[in-house]
Amino acid sequence: MTGWRRLITPRPCRLLTSTVAAGALLTTGCGVVLGLPGGSGDTVTVMTWAPDTPGAAVNMAGMPAMARTYARWINDRGGIDGHELRVLTCNEGDSPMGASKCARQAVAEDVVAVVGSYSRHGRAVLAPLEAAGIPYIGGYGASADEFTSYLSYPVNGGQSALLAGNGEQLAADCDRVSLVRPDSLVGDGMPGLVDMSLTRADRPASFDIVAPEKATSYDSQAAEALEKAGDGCVTAVLGKGTETFFDSFRRLEPENSGVRISSVLGSVGQPLIDRTGGRNSPFEGAYVTGWYPESGDARWKPMRQVIRKYAFGDNRIDPDDTGVQTTWIAYTVLRTVIEALDQETITAGGVSVSLNRGTEVDTGGLTPVLRWRFQDTVGSAAYPRIVNGRVTFQVVRGGRLVADRKGFVDVTETLVDARIRG
Repeated sequence: MTGWRRLITPRPCRLLTSTVAAGALLTTGCGVVLGLPGGSGDTVTVMTWAPDTPGAAVNMAGMPAMARTYARWINDRGGIDGHELRVLTCNEGDSPMGASKCARQAVAEDVVAVVGSYSRHGRAVLAPLEAAGIPYIGGYGASADEFTSYLSYPVNGGQSALLAGNGEQLAADCDRVSLVRPDSLVGDGMPGLVDMSLTRADRPASFDIVAPEKATSYDSQAAEALEKAGDGCVTAVLGKGTETFFDSFRRLEPENSGVRISSVLGSVGQPLIDRTGGRNSPFEGAYVTGWYPESGDARWKPMRQVIRKYAFGDNRIDPDDTGVQTTWIAYTVLRTVIEALDQETITAGGVSVSLNRGTEVDTGGLTPVLRWRFQDTVGSAAYPRIVNGRVTFQVVRGGRLVADRKGFVDVTETLVDARIRG
């Protein structure tokens, strides 16, 4: 259960602080952004973590960079309900040890929440947070633990919702589907979600093709996917390996092939499409299932304006990146909760109690209105913390991800009914 935590004075950063003009922001080498004193309430300290290692298998440097940009913007506007926002960041390193270190730092710094973060090592980060009563708001959805922990407040349905949605998106046009997925425990659960949506539409179950998570070529898997799909569809969900798979696929694909390709955001996104040739990209025409509106949607305009003015040319922040978008939404949740509390002192316990009691968060149409009461969850034992079971259908057209269907598609029923294998 959640409770009110004893207030602890945060340990000061031992690195030198550079001072800027009065009314501007202070930044420090220890990964902190905070405003100068003068607000009507206490400073609110939060943390955002993500793997931040160029060239690594997972590099989500844009998420902590977006968090710091958000702090510059909101503090320039007087903070959140008069509270200066202090953002700590941590390089999670995509390892259990690094993730646990970040979580312990969050506890030691007495943060009121961890916001808009990425980690594939859910237990390593959520166990320390649960012990300290610190809420985890708007994680990326990379860990199953984010959808089971009682102190997690996800803003999307994670990869499970994307897979359920991908099956429904493909069912409209594909007689047969080859699913290429990783040979892992997470991968073992993918066919059940895709197939549930396919069979609901009276389509046959997908052909399950297992692939290594890290490979320099996927020729054998691509050949098998082509053979079994016929003139249907091939969908690949291999994370960073998805690009490598479709390189192999395009080399083997017969000329004038009628097969359609597909994936989900996180495996394919606008930055990857841009990097691989835009309108000449191998992903031209691909179906892609996402959590949010396409990146060119007008509802992203406020975020883009903040990035242009306050990111100071930080090229780690790509407004088309799903991690950056998730961080923006997560900080929108934090802002709404603090404003709803309307208190001089904000605590971790106060934030979680407010969320549990039904504080509504309007994200400007980027998600449905979010609320985390028990009755707002999808009602699935496998995903007890999901409150947003909606996805978007997109397609790559002219080198851009655009809407394949207007509005959100609700896959909650599939999430409740699907039986995960493994």
